[in-house]
Amino acid sequence: MDDKPNPETLNESSERLFSFGVIADIQYADLEDGYNFHGNRRRYYRHSLLHLQGAIEGWNNESSTLCCVLQLGDVIDGYNAQYKASEKSLELVMNTFKKLKVPVHHTWGNHEFYNFSRDYLTNSKLNTKFLEDQIVHHPETMPSENYYAYHFVPFPKFRFILLDAYDLSVLGMDQSSPKYQQCMKILREHNPNTELNSPQGLSEPQFVQFNGGFSQEQLNWLNEVLTFSDTNQEKVVIVSHLPIYPESSDSVCLAWNYRDALAVIWSHECVVCFFAGHTHDGGYSEDPFGVHHVSLEGVIETAPDSQAFGTVHVYPDKMMLEGRGRVPDRIMNYKKEKGFHF
Repeated sequence: MDDKPNPETLNESSERLFSFGVIADIQYADLEDGYNFHGNRRRYYRHSLLHLQGAIEGWNNESSTLCCVLQLGDVIDGYNAQYKASEKSLELVMNTFKKLKVPVHHTWGNHEFYNFSRDYLTNSKLNTKFLEDQIVHHPETMPSENYYAYHFVPFPKFRFILLDAYDLSVLGMDQSSPKYQQCMKILREHNPNTELNSPQGLSEPQFVQFNGGFSQEQLNWLNEVLTFSDTNQEKVVIVSHLPIYPESSDSVCLAWNYRDALAVIWSHECVVCFFAGHTHDGGYSEDPFGVHHVSLEGVIETAPDSQAFGTVHVYPDKMMLEGRGRVPDRIMNYKKEKGFHF
């Protein structure tokens, strides 16, 4: 379908199939307001919990029940680790999420790994892999235990895939492990700076310590799931803490090997949307293959008198992001069928 010039007619153009919530970078801490790394952006550590409560009230009061909420990572701030408050803050946030009437799927970001080891997270309430759907007779679509990723079906012919953007990372990992050594080698090869969180002078500024990447094993798994979805005419939404498309993000916030992830996605017909967090500023772009890349505005840098969350309404021909506060509305039409065969 062509874009409708009048947004008011959009709701009437087709039947709504289902809806889901999105929220990113809550970064709660029991601290006075502070500033970001560059000192030019205010962070509302305590108020982020009130923003989460407001979002949950908004979702619970939607006219039609949501199927789920996607939490895009960084649920508590790294400062909690300094103050030995990681577990307490996580418990407070998770108790707040209990008020939500639908399931929440948790993505892991860098702030999860500032507070906890990967082993801790695997055994925590932030591991929502139990919500996955398994495809019978297709063992190749089962994720490995080596990374935190899974897929599920919120509605017939739609599949959501959560990716682990810190599968390759030096965060939250045992420093004596071969994988840590491998990841540190990758990071140092691309970033000669003493301060590994600094992108200064880098031709590829995404190679900083607060980012990470996708292992070949995880990308191979993603390829298998997308192959299944292509074959079965499913539409796919992908979720990751880190964005992968440069036009939808500050270049310093991209996944290390974002090009590899894009190459996998672009070799398939089925992907319609990619949701990420991390940037705090938000961003959006439709790539040349018709995939909509949405980087959600972060709760942590949202003033008390505003908000930052969204509800996505899914239709047969499009998705509509209904943003709240500083999250803008977006209309995301699906690409034309068979439009991108080469």
